[in-house]
Amino acid sequence: MLVLALRSIRRRPGRFVATLLSAFLGAAIIMTFNSMHDTAGQAGVDSVSSQTLGTAAGVVGGYGTLLVFFAVASTLTVNVRQRTAELELLRCSGATPAQIKRMVVGEAVAVALVGAALAVGPAMLGGRALLDMFQDTGQVAESVEYSFGPIALLSGVDITLLASAGAAFLAVRRVTRRGRERAGAKRFLACAALVTGAAGACSTFLFSASDEALMAPPAYGAILLSVGFALLSPRLLKGVLNRLPLRGASGWLAVRNLRERADHLAGILVSLILFTAVSTATVTMQAVESDAVEASGLVKSVDAKNLETLNLTVVGIIAVFVCVMLVNSLYAATTYRSREFGQQRLAGATPGQVLGMVAVEGVIMTLTGVFFGTVAALAGVVPFTVVRTDAVLPDQFPGVWLAMVAVSAAVTLGTSLATARRVLRTPAVGAVALAA
Repeated sequence: MLVLALRSIRRRPGRFVATLLSAFLGAAIIMTFNSMHDTAGQAGVDSVSSQTLGTAAGVVGGYGTLLVFFAVASTLTVNVRQRTAELELLRCSGATPAQIKRMVVGEAVAVALVGAALAVGPAMLGGRALLDMFQDTGQVAESVEYSFGPIALLSGVDITLLASAGAAFLAVRRVTRRGRERAGAKRFLACAALVTGAAGACSTFLFSASDEALMAPPAYGAILLSVGFALLSPRLLKGVLNRLPLRGASGWLAVRNLRERADHLAGILVSLILFTAVSTATVTMQAVESDAVEASGLVKSVDAKNLETLNLTVVGIIAVFVCVMLVNSLYAATTYRSREFGQQRLAGATPGQVLGMVAVEGVIMTLTGVFFGTVAALAGVVPFTVVRTDAVLPDQFPGVWLAMVAVSAAVTLGTSLATARRVLRTPAVGAVALAA
């Protein structure tokens, strides 16, 4: 099966580009921040600098691990679903489900290993730049020298390979089980995340405005709520579609296609919900905290500076990953629909109507993801603002929210329409014949 996996990669390398890019970015981020552990472990590093570097590596390294899994999982899920016919042919040829799983997992591991190897150089440069930033802001002593050692290298390679193998296993499991799903377990995890997130957000009222840990409960509450919504994304999308009174050919086609492909579009909604919730909540709460400190006339402590740096860094990482996940998923999903677009045009739809359908689909997806992401963000922002400033909704929220919505809409609509326009360049008859 390993030989078959390598042959598959050599025969169709283009289908693995998205997975390679996700693994590369994930490994680079993990190595960059875990190199702070190597740097902090050197002899002669003072305790304050060591704590700053260790905190950065621990917090962002944890987020990085989750993001690597989600990014690789989203691209592999699209890849495996597009290969359903190929995998079914292997089953009919005598391959067992276990052999198919080993082949797909082998492909993912091989691609992830290449991505991790390519990420070493950029990670070293990124880690040095990160240390310089900490030193420029006075959070780390100037005497500390950068070190890229075994912790960074092993963690980057190991986490990337494990995340890729796990994501590939889960992606192919549904195909080999012939579509049988365990929806109950998924609903249980979603409900647990929603309940825990709501409890975490409400626990903010147990803190005082001067507590250093005030931002933690609402932040984690918003994250868990967004995870709960993300796990329920197919159901949420179907619920939204059932209430849409769209008219016209493009609108009717968009709603019909989204209903049929709701389960396949879960990865896109996961990206939109997580991005909107985490980025909006984190940036807004950090802005409220910074303005409150400035209004009090106090000077930010080293811990406060560390927290601000970590918050903004985490949002930056999430923004990069969500763009990669969305672009990869949308490009692959839209390209795969060439036969569908060709059939619609042969049935009488014009290229403009097809593009209009794709645009409506993108708008619905964006609005759905943004709505539930905003609900999760507000569940964290409002309690934090009430405790910290006695206000309910901070003045910073509208600007931050609009910026995050603009990024989500630009990536979703831009990728979908650009890819659909490219696909439509192929004549309808040719598109149907090639995809057959």
